[in-house]
Amino acid sequence: MPLIDCGNGVRLERGIRCKLSDGITLVSDHYYPAGEGPWPTLLMRQPYGRDIASTVVYAHPVWFARQGFHVAIQDVRGRGGSEGDFYPFRHEGRDGAETIAWLRMQAACNGRIGMYGFSYQGATQLLAAAEQPEGLQCIAPHMTATDLYHGWFYHQGALRLSSALGWGIQMLREDARRKNLREASSKLETAWANIRAQSAQVPYADHPAITDPALPSYVRDWFAHREPGEYWTAQDISTRIDRIQVPALHIAGWYDTYLEGSIAGYLALRKGAGTESAREHQYLFVGPWVHIPWGDRVGDTNLGEAANLNTDEILLRWFNHWLKDTSEFSMDARVRYFRMGINNWRGAHDWNEETFTLYLHSAGNANSREGDGRLSPNASEIEEPRDVFVYDPEVPVMAPGGPQALSGPFDQAALEMGNNLLVYTSEPVQQPTEVFGQPRVKLYAATSAAHADLVAKLVRITATGRVEFLCIGIARSSWLFREAGYTADQVRAWEFSLEPIAFVLAEGERVRLEIASSAFPLYDRNPSTDIPPQCADNWNWARSTQQILHTTDHPSVLYLPIKGTPGW
Repeated sequence: MPLIDCGNGVRLERGIRCKLSDGITLVSDHYYPAGEGPWPTLLMRQPYGRDIASTVVYAHPVWFARQGFHVAIQDVRGRGGSEGDFYPFRHEGRDGAETIAWLRMQAACNGRIGMYGFSYQGATQLLAAAEQPEGLQCIAPHMTATDLYHGWFYHQGALRLSSALGWGIQMLREDARRKNLREASSKLETAWANIRAQSAQVPYADHPAITDPALPSYVRDWFAHREPGEYWTAQDISTRIDRIQVPALHIAGWYDTYLEGSIAGYLALRKGAGTESAREHQYLFVGPWVHIPWGDRVGDTNLGEAANLNTDEILLRWFNHWLKDTSEFSMDARVRYFRMGINNWRGAHDWNEETFTLYLHSAGNANSREGDGRLSPNASEIEEPRDVFVYDPEVPVMAPGGPQALSGPFDQAALEMGNNLLVYTSEPVQQPTEVFGQPRVKLYAATSAAHADLVAKLVRITATGRVEFLCIGIARSSWLFREAGYTADQVRAWEFSLEPIAFVLAEGERVRLEIASSAFPLYDRNPSTDIPPQCADNWNWARSTQQILHTTDHPSVLYLPIKGTPGW
C-alpha cells in the first residue's frame, strides 16, 4: 500500500495487518517520522476507529510523528478493521502483548515502545503491561481504572447507571452493524439519539436496545454481576498489580466518570507495582475536567486559563524521557492537582490523607436548604433530635447534573429546595482553607427498609451564593453491610467515602453536606425491596424513611481532607 504524505516528512501507512497466535488479524495505521528509522514507537489500542485516534483529547498522531516517534494506532479485536468478536477488556492483555512483540519486529521500531490513551485505551495499556511484554518501557493510562468493579462500573454497591448503560449502548451499535442486525441496530440508534431517556427505562436490564439475543451479552453481564468477584478480576489487573513493572503517567479529572478508578489505580501502583523503580515512577495529574473534553469550560463554568493544561507537551516530555533518554521529565512533585475555587495548580509529594472532622447538627429539621442543618468542628453536647426524610424511587433525588447526570460544578440550589434530602452547612471560613484528597462520612442512620442507599454530596457556597457541586459518594446497605447483614429500623454506622476532590474555600465561603438516598441516574435506584435493582420497576418499588442521628452517642461526621490549617 502506498505511503500517504502528511507533510513535514511524516508519512502514513494504512491498514497494516498483525496476525495473532489464535489466527485473528488486527489492523493498525502507522505514522512514520521524517528521515530514516528506526524510531521509538508509541502504541494506542482502541475500539472507536483508528482514524480518530482519540483526537478528542490528544494531538493527532501526525504531531507525535513530527516529534520523532513511530506511531501505531490499532483497532482492538472485533472493532474497526480488526477481526474477531469484541467483548470489552477480555482479550486486551494477550492481544496487546502480542501486538508489542510484533511491533518490535517492524523495521520502523527500534525496540522501545510506550503506550498512551484515555478511558478504554487506558485499560488496554494496563492489561498489556501486566503481561510484561519485552520492549514496553512506559505507559500513560488516563481516565481509566485498574479495578473495573469499583472504579468503572459500581460505586460502593450501586451501579453507575448512566455511564454504564450509555457506554454499553454506544459499543453495541458497532456490534449490531458488524453482524448486520438491522432491527437491533435501529433500536440502539434510537436509544443513542435520546440520551436523556436511556436511564428512564425500567427494568433497565430489559432495555429493548440491549436485549436482542444476537447481540453480545456484555452489557447484560455487567448488570448481572453486581458483586466483586472473578468475573471482574479476570478482566482487570486489580489482583495483579505487582505484574506492572513500568513507569506510568496517570491523568484524571475531578469531574470524570472514572475519577475514582484513576486515583485508586495510581495509589495501587504506587504501593504495589512489581519493582521499586515502577513504584517510584508513578506520576499523577488531576485536572478540573470531565471525560471529554479537557479544558477551561465545564458546563457553564469558566475555570480560567490554567485549566488549559497542555497535556500533549507533558506526554511528549514523558516519552522523550523514557524512550529517548532525554531526562527531561523531572517533577518536583509526584502529584499535580488543580484546585477548584481559586483555579490553579499545586504540587504534592503524594496523596493527602490527613482529615479534619466536622460534626452534623440540627434541631431536627435539616430538610432542604431552608432547614436548620449545620456543620461544626464541635461535637454535640446534647441529645439533638433526629433528622428524617422519605425516599421514593418513583421520584428520586436527581444527580448533580440533572436527568442526564452531566458532570461538572453545577449549581445545586434548586435541587436543595426539596424536603427529600438533608442539608448541613458550615460557618464561613475565617481564612482560605484548602481541601485535597478523599472526603468521607460516618453517618449513624436507621432506615425503614432493609435495602437502602445513603448518598452524601459535598458542595461549596461561594460569595455570590452559588451552590457549587464538588463531589459525591453512595453506599448501598447490601454492599456496606454484606458481611454482618443489615436489618431495617436499627441504627447502624454508615461509613463510606466520597469521590476525591481539591478546592480552596476563600475567606467567607462555606462548605455544605447534602444527604439523600438517590442521585439518579448517576446511580441506579434502590427499589427498597429484595428485587435486584436491574430487574425492578414501579410495580415493585417501595418508599422508605431514613433517620440520621447526631447525638453524643451517635455523632455523625464529615471527614474533610484538609491540607494546612482549617479556617474554622
